Amino acid sequence: MSWWSDADDDEEPYGEYDESSVRVRPNPKGTRPRTKQRPEHDDALTGRVLGVDRGRYTVLLDEDQPDEHQLTASRARELRRQAIVTGDRVDMVGDTTGEDGTLARIVRIGERTTLLRRSADDTDAVERVIVANADQMLIVIAAANPEPRVRLVDRYLVAAYDAGIDPLIVITKTDLVDPAPFLANFGALDHLQLFTSARDAMPTDELAAALVGHTTVAVGHSGVGKSTLVNALVPSADRATGHVNEVTGRGRHTSSSTVSLRVQTDAGRGWIIDTPGVRSFGLGHVDPANILRGFPDLNRLAENCPRGCTHLPDAPDCAIAEAIAAGALGAAGPIRLDSLQRLLLTLAPGAGSGTGQASADAQ
Repeated sequence: MSWWSDADDDEEPYGEYDESSVRVRPNPKGTRPRTKQRPEHDDALTGRVLGVDRGRYTVLLDEDQPDEHQLTASRARELRRQAIVTGDRVDMVGDTTGEDGTLARIVRIGERTTLLRRSADDTDAVERVIVANADQMLIVIAAANPEPRVRLVDRYLVAAYDAGIDPLIVITKTDLVDPAPFLANFGALDHLQLFTSARDAMPTDELAAALVGHTTVAVGHSGVGKSTLVNALVPSADRATGHVNEVTGRGRHTSSSTVSLRVQTDAGRGWIIDTPGVRSFGLGHVDPANILRGFPDLNRLAENCPRGCTHLPDAPDCAIAEAIAAGALGAAGPIRLDSLQRLLLTLAPGAGSGTGQASADAQ
């Protein structure tokens, strides 16, 4: 027998309760319902990220305007999964006065024209973003102390061409060793600007002229004199400099942050981005199909290769190998081809021999 009595069939089961009796538990995180709609921030102001330090961003506002000024900003919650790096163009709201103690908020990242990246080594799938929106890369190497490495420079060139950035090379400490034999390895690269620098003869004016109208990222092995060069180009930079260990031949890391600095000349101005010195430059993020683009001199020779040529040592009828054997590119030819083939083997899909190759090429 049901507990519901036949005598109660004509009565409402809930008595005097109705809709007004409903009690809704309040939202513990606020009184408004959650929504995925974000404000448009039509009043946001645009600036250039000059540096990043522990979750705080130094941003230049109103660039090229008489009232330009720097401010400190944090990122909005919706951007927490997106990297904001030096060189980014960002939109900000909040207190944008730049006064002491104020903090703006970055709500949007502008479209990037270029993105320079590297990985810890050639097998690391995680890429590390270095800078955004650079259109030139200044590769700084030393003629000696530390000894220059052809394959490390080749890695920089591959990364630059892969990102759509034009490379420049400056070789320092030429008062210690004649840089001509080393630079001959890159003599066949058309349109590659080369500069030499000695202790008492830095090419400050020539370099500054090459930076006008550009955003240039400076990269190099620790101890090559990169920050010294930046200080000469931007006297107010005050970037820390160090020395090379006489026992190991390695430079000590001095610059610990990536900072964008303005270069001012009579002919105009540009930006140079100083980056921490590195001892390796992994290319795990680069599509192996794009590696040959980092060797423009060999890429031209490859136009005569058969379809599907791998350009590896065992590749039949490889036009690059045949041309090098016939004397193309002179004494530098075999070195260039060896460097290309090493990278192709290391970065080939499924290659397992690339572990630590980026570090090995730098030593």
